[in-house]
Amino acid sequence: MEHNKLRQEHSSREKIPELFLTFMKIGAFTFGGGYAMIPLIQREIADRRGWVSDEDILDIIAIAESTPGPIAVNSATFVGWHVAGFWGAFFATLGVVIPSFLIILLVAGILPAFESNRIVKAAFFGVRAGVLALILNACVSMYKASPKEALSYGIMAAAFVLVAFLRINAIYVIILSAAAGLAGAYLGGRKR
Repeated sequence: MEHNKLRQEHSSREKIPELFLTFMKIGAFTFGGGYAMIPLIQREIADRRGWVSDEDILDIIAIAESTPGPIAVNSATFVGWHVAGFWGAFFATLGVVIPSFLIILLVAGILPAFESNRIVKAAFFGVRAGVLALILNACVSMYKASPKEALSYGIMAAAFVLVAFLRINAIYVIILSAAAGLAGAYLGGRKR
């Protein structure tokens, strides 16, 4: 029994460099923030490495979205913890943060000199359009993996209306959505 535990701990520690490099790649090659990272996180973490399942990705996104901080950092921390405990969380988070930190440091120094340049403006226009496509792809992936029942559709529609049209703070919408899900599960359990 003790031998198996030691083998698992050793196996987890061996994954730490791979966690770091994987999340560094995700951080370096994904523009547009956390939502744009979701497809790459899913491909790298669930599809290629099998560290989590596709269903787990939805849970990770839900947890990362409902806790303070950027979704990419929260996702890296959660996956790192799941795969290799504290040090896995530490190095996965460090890996996803380093590229952004270095790019921001570089851009902050040179952007004022180029911000009025037509080529730079056109490049940012193209990046924004590409990011929108990535976010839409993440929405489609999350929709495919989510439960297809009346309560889910109702929560989704209500959340969209509250955020998009009524401009309700997303934090309140997340809390209301969680409460609606809990109420639905409670009432559904009582009927059974």
